[in-house]
Amino acid sequence: MDLNSYLLFVVMPILCFSLILTFIRFMRGPTTADRVIALDLIITTGVGIIALFSIIYNHPAFLDVAMILALIAFLGTIAFSYYLIQEQNKRKK
Repeated sequence: MDLNSYLLFVVMPILCFSLILTFIRFMRGPTTADRVIALDLIITTGVGIIALFSIIYNHPAFLDVAMILALIAFLGTIAFSYYLIQEQNKRKK
């Protein structure tokens, strides 16, 4: 089994299953924080899938897309954590 077959038939189904489970968590999350964390994990899994496609099809431009998506997800997580801290400070006052 070569690398492309391993990535396509072993790693890709694992990532897709992870994506499905995370989407279920996103829909059922009782709090907003649970949903935001699930959304961040969905984006991170998407970055992994894009990276796999980049390796399988030997197209390095997909890695640039994956890096930009990861950066946007990171900035979104930072913004949401800042929002949560501000809300907690308002409740304490």
